[in-house]
Amino acid sequence: MSSTQQTDPSDSALEGELDLAFAPLHKRCLGVAVGCAVALLVIVATLLHLVRAPDEASVGHVLPLHLLSQYFYGYTVSPLGALIGGLWGLWLGFVVGWSFAFTRNFVLAAIKVFFRARAELNENAGFLDHI
Repeated sequence: MSSTQQTDPSDSALEGELDLAFAPLHKRCLGVAVGCAVALLVIVATLLHLVRAPDEASVGHVLPLHLLSQYFYGYTVSPLGALIGGLWGLWLGFVVGWSFAFTRNFVLAAIKVFFRARAELNENAGFLDHI
């Protein structure tokens, strides 16, 4: 007697959703997206600071943006500094986004290998019992 398995349409839909949920991230695209977001954040924050308190731009009492110069070489609270900070933010965001995508893809691949090996071992556990 052969047992035939009936496939439920909801199982195939769930399988497609799981494939989509665990699909690997594109490292370069995520890096560019996060980099653009960080660059835009630094530029907008600097320009808003300059618009809200132009006389306190060098001191930085409204927002302590002058502290970014400790991390971003050449950054100042000025229009040119906003551009320099934006470039640094683009680079930093790219590195963070790329690293996150790489780490996530690596961990998911390792988990997939682990569970596949465990399933194959469980499937073949009684192989020698039939000899």
